[in-house]
Amino acid sequence: MQERDAELVVVGGGLAGVAAALEAAETGIHVLLLEKLAETGGSSAMCSGCLAFAGTDLQRAQGIEDSDELLFRDLREVGGFENDERIVRAYVRSQLDTYEWLRGKGAEFSPIIEASSGQSVPRVHTVDPADLVRLLERLARATGCVEVLMKTAARRLLRRSAAGRVEGVIAERGGAGLTVTSRRGVILTCGGFSRNAELIHRFAPGYEKAILIGGEGNVGDGLRMAWQLGADLREMAYIKGTFGKHPVDTTNVHPCLAVYKGAIAVNQDGRRFVNESISYKLLGDACLRQPGGCAYQVLDQGIFEQGENQVRLFDFKRRVEERLMLKAESLEQLAAMIEVPRDALLRTVADYNGFVAAGKDPEFDRQHLVHKHGALRRIERAPFYAYPSTAAILGTYCGLCVDETMRVLDVFGQPIEGLFAAGEIVGGLHGGAYMTGSALAKAAIFGRIAARTAAAGV
Repeated sequence: MQERDAELVVVGGGLAGVAAALEAAETGIHVLLLEKLAETGGSSAMCSGCLAFAGTDLQRAQGIEDSDELLFRDLREVGGFENDERIVRAYVRSQLDTYEWLRGKGAEFSPIIEASSGQSVPRVHTVDPADLVRLLERLARATGCVEVLMKTAARRLLRRSAAGRVEGVIAERGGAGLTVTSRRGVILTCGGFSRNAELIHRFAPGYEKAILIGGEGNVGDGLRMAWQLGADLREMAYIKGTFGKHPVDTTNVHPCLAVYKGAIAVNQDGRRFVNESISYKLLGDACLRQPGGCAYQVLDQGIFEQGENQVRLFDFKRRVEERLMLKAESLEQLAAMIEVPRDALLRTVADYNGFVAAGKDPEFDRQHLVHKHGALRRIERAPFYAYPSTAAILGTYCGLCVDETMRVLDVFGQPIEGLFAAGEIVGGLHGGAYMTGSALAKAAIFGRIAARTAAAGV
């Protein structure tokens, strides 16, 4: 068994891990970051690159009025008030500072700010997520205080007694055992368990139809390690699939959310089945209940032109070029292409256009494009488009119970001394649904908070 010593150990090299390592290193703390794969990034690098921030310079440049108060209210509302108010407040208190910290480090955000799931105003700030992780990793290494060990898998948390402080990890590297002791404890940033079908079934039975994707290493390692020490869990009942994943496309993991630009969602009977403005986690639930667990996002040319190719959720043009989004000169032709009853689709679109004109949707009470933002659009101008969609579990959005300083709490609500967590492994922020951008943003926000708490010796 090899042995190493570190001032602080970070387990997992996604955005939360590299943000935590850099934050700690900037205070002079020596960090050992363990990444079990051959490169950093994890699910962070695979995601759509959306971060939810409020009150930014980019929003002001577009005349968007946003605030901490509105962000807090939206997060609580979209989560069905099932999220932890303390954790939501921790996110809100630090979100603008983290945005400015990232900008100061050289992060390049698209100037286009979009509205998406759970947002009363546009607050999707978009980056290339893989570039962002690489940037922070490079800066962390450049401090001279961070060492990254690739292909090193943490297996157990190390403490000297059953109720003692977490003092490091037992890991495996190159087929050999490695014990790393740490004076300031361990920050778990090793993601969720979207690649672990057994755990998904345990906590969310009925999601067998969902596509399981996400970071290759996201099998619940950190969750199990903390669970062994008595860590409590949050929001495990709210694992949900993300609506908008193409059912047979294996190249793109990102969902398409034409519904948030005005499209409607129809099932294989050619009928609407949901209020399309709700969180795409709840849309995923509704989709999986439809025949075959699949639906179609139907839109016209006017809605198509609202797409934004710099934002992966709305890059409609590229999806047509890749023959993922189907295009037809008439609704009759579109119905034939997607094999839904022609008369049913025509009636569904006509009824919906009537609802838009009347200002009232008696079927599903849709009032906005997304959450409380945007006026509805009629579907009437050729050509017409359809995007086959199902639900995919990209992330688990639940996990360890933490306090507002990212200390992991046990089942009695007491901190497990020396153990911290950040990123997807943390529960408490999302509640019953999800705001676009809150997962990637919380990785950076909570990673920095966890590092500061560990640095303070709490």
